[in-house]
Amino acid sequence: MKVDGMTTEVQLIERYGILLSLDDLAEVLKRSRDGLRIALRGDSEFARTWCSAKKKIGRRVYFRASDVARLIDECWQC
Repeated sequence: MKVDGMTTEVQLIERYGILLSLDDLAEVLKRSRDGLRIALRGDSEFARTWCSAKKKIGRRVYFRASDVARLIDECWQC
């Protein structure tokens, strides 16, 4: 999706960088941090879909901006 000539990916990278933290993703999806964390631990379609964008670095969990943008754009077209 494009807004003001910028793709979703460009907007996410400009605001959060190439990796989004759990807090960043919660803000983008308009969910609480704990609610998102619990939803990602379950065995649901939501968890399976979003965990594909997950990247662990040490103990921290990040989400690739390019994958988050792709998932948002796919959902937007549904």
